[in-house]
Amino acid sequence: MRNAWFAGVLAVAIVVPSALGAQGDHGAPARVMDPAWLTADTATNTATFELIAGLTGLNGALNFNGFRDGGLTLTVPLGWTVVMHFRNHDGMLPHSAEVIPDLSPLPTAPVSPAFDRAFTVRVTQGIPPNGTDDLRFIADKGGAYLIFCGVPGHGAAGMWIRLEVSGALRTPTLAATPTGK
Repeated sequence: MRNAWFAGVLAVAIVVPSALGAQGDHGAPARVMDPAWLTADTATNTATFELIAGLTGLNGALNFNGFRDGGLTLTVPLGWTVVMHFRNHDGMLPHSAEVIPDLSPLPTAPVSPAFDRAFTVRVTQGIPPNGTDDLRFIADKGGAYLIFCGVPGHGAAGMWIRLEVSGALRTPTLAATPTGK
């Protein structure tokens, strides 16, 4: 059950100042992260993240959870199972998601995922508006990664956020990423 609350489950809530969340969209309202986006089951070492494509109109709806250009970072402990419940909230465009290495320059189309099964179906074509899919993988390699929209041009236009896998972390976190990181 996605919304079940039981012993061993943690929730994360953070309010992000507009100076951090907007990244070039001056005057944008403060970003508020919904505490339901991230839960952690410490009994099974599973991080569950609600990944929402096109949540707001920011960047022409080319965003995840209202953030663009790496403005949000999900950090998970090394060896944990990561479940991402993907939902395309954008009413007009298809979107997808895949976890890729932190590349520069950004690719313009899908690349091989960083972890087995760390991608939605139809990565290139995208999932239609209101469509859903689940990504489920083991974060078995430490380092920096991107959660990237694989529909050609979307990721390169800013539709990506960060994933960090850390051996020093005991529970997952979700935080705004400082501009320029």
